[in-house]
Amino acid sequence: MLIGFFQTVRLYGVPVSITEWLDLLRALETNLVEISIDDFYQLSRLCLVKNEQHYDKFDRAFAQFAQGVESLDLADLVPSAWLTPEFIRQLSDADKARLQALGGLEALLKAFQERLEEQQGKHAGGNKWIGTGGTSPFGAYGFNPEGIRLGQQGSGARRAVKVWDERQFQSLDSDEELNNRSIKLALRQLRRFARSGARDELDLAATIKATSKQAGLLDLQFVPERHNAIKVLLLLDIGGSMDDYILQCRQLFAACRSEFKHLEIFYFHNCVYEHVWRDAKRRPHDLVPTAQLWQTYGADYRLILVGDATMGPYEITYPGGSVEHYNSESGEVWLKRLFAHFPRAVWLNPQPKHWWQEYPSISQINRLIADRMCEWTLDGLNSAIQWLKKSVNS
Repeated sequence: MLIGFFQTVRLYGVPVSITEWLDLLRALETNLVEISIDDFYQLSRLCLVKNEQHYDKFDRAFAQFAQGVESLDLADLVPSAWLTPEFIRQLSDADKARLQALGGLEALLKAFQERLEEQQGKHAGGNKWIGTGGTSPFGAYGFNPEGIRLGQQGSGARRAVKVWDERQFQSLDSDEELNNRSIKLALRQLRRFARSGARDELDLAATIKATSKQAGLLDLQFVPERHNAIKVLLLLDIGGSMDDYILQCRQLFAACRSEFKHLEIFYFHNCVYEHVWRDAKRRPHDLVPTAQLWQTYGADYRLILVGDATMGPYEITYPGGSVEHYNSESGEVWLKRLFAHFPRAVWLNPQPKHWWQEYPSISQINRLIADRMCEWTLDGLNSAIQWLKKSVNS
């Protein structure tokens, strides 16, 4: 039976090796966990999934293997009004001890389908129907030794066998959109630590060595704190069609702030021309000459441009093409100058990749940056990081 589980997990794209599979079998042979669907889920995910971006794929594979709970899409079958909490029933330990489980996932699913066919309205505080605040196996904000949890914000008694079906890890899947946490995890691949500054961090190994040389007399040794030495220049497209992606830009902004000590941020609109802005409000007194970027920041900076690259083609190729002012030199000229000084450069595009072919300007920008435009997904950001990590001569 478990060979089928192994094949299902592989079918859903989780890279499981034979070694990891044997680890799971050995854990089961030694009775590492009790025999329950919930315990088996936790153990198998621990043994088989080595990267959290595969959690969502594993959840779907497990759901199919465990008699298709995922395919039922339980939460959509139940009216949302049935799951709105009105009160939460308080049970004593004795009351909880008297409750009996239905007897496994198969019995739960069969009973759930029966309840769904028979139930006509909302119930709260009961012990049978789909509802809230009671001891029924189905619903939210109640208690049952073994039930199916639906529509509940957060966990409660942690007894539901349906918890694994709640696909909480979609944003970690490689083809899903990014969130703040997954952006931080991806950016950490770009780290390169160096020690600089005041010597204020205890060097334990050196202290032990120096103390032993002093015949036990304590001789404290200090070193500068380790910092991420990577330098990043972040240029963000702001305004117009980019207003649809404000949340994504904020997440990237926050993640970069927390991950990089050497970070410089500027703003532009649609395409880079003879000046950029220091502030997102783009006031005239915040203008910074674009030439100042390569005059101030060395070629060791990694350049990340963020924008949907959605504009009229003339905004890139023609003098005077900017929609906001007269530019004496085309955006293409200024981008080439940027990329010549900052060879490790990428362009992150929040526009879904299957839309790119609809906008000639996107292919123009991508050509200028040597096909280093990356989609706003975990896979896309990982590709961007790999470009930024490459040596200048590679």
